[in-house]
Amino acid sequence: MNEFIQTLSLGGSGPSIAIKDSIDIAGYATTAASRALADTPPAQQHAEVVERLLAAGWHIAGKANMHELAFGMTGINDYTGTPLNPQDATRIPGGSSSGSAAAVGLKLADAALGTDTGGSIRGPAACCGVIGLKPTYGRVSRRGVAPRESSLDCVGPFAREMQMMVAAMEAITADFDARAAQALQGTCNVGVVQVDAMSEINRALARAADLAGFASRSIELDHLGAAFDAGLSVINAETSRAFGHLVETGKLGADLDARLRAAARTSAAQLDVAEQIRRYFTAAVDHALAGVDVLILPTLPALPITLDEARGGTSVIAMSSLIRPFNLSGHPALSLPLPIRGSPLKAGLQIVGRKGADEQVCAIAARFEAALAA
Repeated sequence: MNEFIQTLSLGGSGPSIAIKDSIDIAGYATTAASRALADTPPAQQHAEVVERLLAAGWHIAGKANMHELAFGMTGINDYTGTPLNPQDATRIPGGSSSGSAAAVGLKLADAALGTDTGGSIRGPAACCGVIGLKPTYGRVSRRGVAPRESSLDCVGPFAREMQMMVAAMEAITADFDARAAQALQGTCNVGVVQVDAMSEINRALARAADLAGFASRSIELDHLGAAFDAGLSVINAETSRAFGHLVETGKLGADLDARLRAAARTSAAQLDVAEQIRRYFTAAVDHALAGVDVLILPTLPALPITLDEARGGTSVIAMSSLIRPFNLSGHPALSLPLPIRGSPLKAGLQIVGRKGADEQVCAIAARFEAALAA
């Protein structure tokens, strides 16, 4: 069972939850699914989100597997094994929170925690047919989470139903208003962001808005492509600072070794441009949200590729083209399973809200969920 690095039985008799192996659980090593960190001593204390879950009576079922060092989109890991995609065993589960998404999709846990630096919750959620939320940057504590410092990374939950998603957010967030997250008042206006994605996914997205009874209008979101590139520069620089020293151990997977060596070449000039783009894109998203309640767009531009294609060298960089930009801007973004006519696979419907409006994003997602299930 590659979904867990280690199964556990900690806590109360509440809902079961899997914890990504980049989040500290006291008494257990946090290895980020890497051979290079296999000898890491056990964590001395729980990450704050783990403390909160245990205090709320949740039951920790295990440490979830992941793409090594949370630095990849496929979820393939030749050291700890590759989690199974619940929708199609021949396809990638997505990364980096692959084990968390797969464990929820396979019903090995009621919920899971992952981390999202460049789409690492929303991407695997879309691949595996579950719900995944990247909260507003800074809304959920990152104390006890690797890497220790990040201007992009967010801890967030996976679930199969919005009701469980809201319960998980209430447990891990000090000020989350569960009542507001379950009660959408009145009508809702959504902005449909125009993006380059599979025509079947774009059609399913438009159909979902109609089914939910939402008023919708088309939106061109400025700087989206530039924000994708800028986000990569920031991720490369920050991951290199956190884990670059592991290259010299010779214990990294080949893909991680190559990515970290390339990341080390990120220049100060690239970062200056990235921070400028961060300001431009954040303003563009805020401006777009001034006229609508949320933005909607596909989570991924296409269905996940096969494991064989990924191992054969098919590029997956475009997988994060529609999710990474919102790490750069810091807005809350949720991926909801999106049925596609004529396909056994579900895609992802991404819902982006105003900063701090995580509850509204959840409430609107619940309305979409009900409409798509009808």
